[in-house]
Amino acid sequence: MGTYLPNTKEEQQAMLREIGHGSFEELFAQIPEEVRLKELHLPKGLSEMETLDEMEAIAGKNHRFRWIFRGAGAYDHYIPAIVGSVTGKEEFLTAYTPYQAEISQGILQSIFEYQTMICELTGMDASNASVYDGATAAAEAAAMCRERKRETVYLSAAANPQVIEVVKTYCYGNGMRVVLVPERGGVTDPEALRELLDETAACFYVQQPNYYGNLEDAEALGRIAHEAGAKYIMGCNPISLAMLQTPGECGADIAVGEGQPLGLGLAFGGPYLGFMAATQKLVRRLPGRIVGETTDRDGKRAYVLTLQAREQHIRREKAGSNICSNQALCALTAAVYLSAMGAEGMWQAASLCVSKAHYLAGALEQAGLSLKYSRPFFHEFVTITNGKTKAILEALERADILGGLPLNENEMLWCATEKSAKAAMDRAAAIVKEVCGA
Repeated sequence: MGTYLPNTKEEQQAMLREIGHGSFEELFAQIPEEVRLKELHLPKGLSEMETLDEMEAIAGKNHRFRWIFRGAGAYDHYIPAIVGSVTGKEEFLTAYTPYQAEISQGILQSIFEYQTMICELTGMDASNASVYDGATAAAEAAAMCRERKRETVYLSAAANPQVIEVVKTYCYGNGMRVVLVPERGGVTDPEALRELLDETAACFYVQQPNYYGNLEDAEALGRIAHEAGAKYIMGCNPISLAMLQTPGECGADIAVGEGQPLGLGLAFGGPYLGFMAATQKLVRRLPGRIVGETTDRDGKRAYVLTLQAREQHIRREKAGSNICSNQALCALTAAVYLSAMGAEGMWQAASLCVSKAHYLAGALEQAGLSLKYSRPFFHEFVTITNGKTKAILEALERADILGGLPLNENEMLWCATEKSAKAAMDRAAAIVKEVCGA
C-alpha cells in the first residue's frame, strides 16, 4: 500500500518509530514468513475477451454439489425467484451508503422494512442494519454489554467455533475477558453457568439451536444470566424462529444471528448478513445503521438515519463499534425473502427442515451410524461414524453429494433443509450403508 499513500519514506520511518518499530519487517513480524508476499509476478495485460476466458476458467475449478447435507452456519435453502428479480433492479444493486436522506428514500425504506421484519421475527423492540455476518453480530452484541465493572463475556462452548473465535478477537481488542461455559450432553451446562458467573459478568451468549443442532433450554439459561446481573444474548437461526420461541419470549436482551438463510445463496462463503435486534433499553447502544420513520415539512412519510453516533464514522478511537460500511443489498434481500415467504411460508420451511432432518437421521441410523445425542434438534444432528468419516465423505463425493461436516474421524455434523429430496437422502443413506457394511 505504500505506493498509494501520500507520504514520503522519511514520514513512513517516523510513523514506524512512533509505534515502536524500526522497519516494516518488524511491524509484520507476527505474520509467518512462509505466507508473506515478497514480490508480484504479474502477467501482461489481457484484452476484455481474454480476461473473461481466464475468469471463466478459474471459476470452472469450483464444484457445486448436486445435493448438500452440510450446514454448520451456512445453509442451502430454496430462494423464491422474486427475490433475485427485485434485488437485481438497478436502483437497488449498489453499495451506496444512504447518508443523504433526501435522495435515498428507496434504500432507507428498504432498510426500515427489514428492521421491522427482524423485530417481528425475533420478538425484540428495535433492529439495526449493516452488520457484516452472524459472528460479527455476536461480537458486537458482547461489546454492547460492557460496563465499567462488568467486562467478562461468557460464551456457551456449544456455540459455533467460528463465532467463538470472532468474539474472542473482538474482546481482545476491547480489553474484555472471555470465559467458555462447558457443554454437557450436547447442550450448555446450566449448573456450570451458574457457578462461573460472577460480579464481573457483562453478558452470556448462547446459540439456539446450538452448533450440534440441539435445542437449548433458552428460558432457563436466560434466567440464570439475569440473576447474576448479566445481559442475555441469543444467537438464532432465523428459519427456526418461525417455529421455536423467539428471543423476546425467552427473555433475551439482544438477539443476533446469521441472516444467510433469508434469501442469500451459499455463494462459496459470502457476502452474508448479520442480523441484530435488542430491547428498548439497549437501542441507543446498537451499532450500524438504524432507519427511523418520520414526516417531512409537508406531512408526508419520510425515512431518516437515526441514533447514529458520529464517533462510529469519524472519531473511530472513541467508537463502540467499527461498523461503517453498508449491507443494504443483503438486508434488502432478506426483506424481500421474508415478504415473499410470509409467516405461513416461513413456518412451512421450518417444518420441512425438521421433518426432513429427522427422516435423514433415521435413514442414517438404519445404515449403520448412531446419533451422538438423544436431544430434540431442529435440522442438524451429529452421528458417530465409527472411524469412517473420511471414507463416507469420499464415497458420497463420488455420487455428487456433499456429506456432513467432519467434526473428527469419528463424528459428523449433518444438516437437512426443505431442499433435501427424499431420493437424495435415501441415496446418501445407501452409500453410508455400503461403506459401513451394515
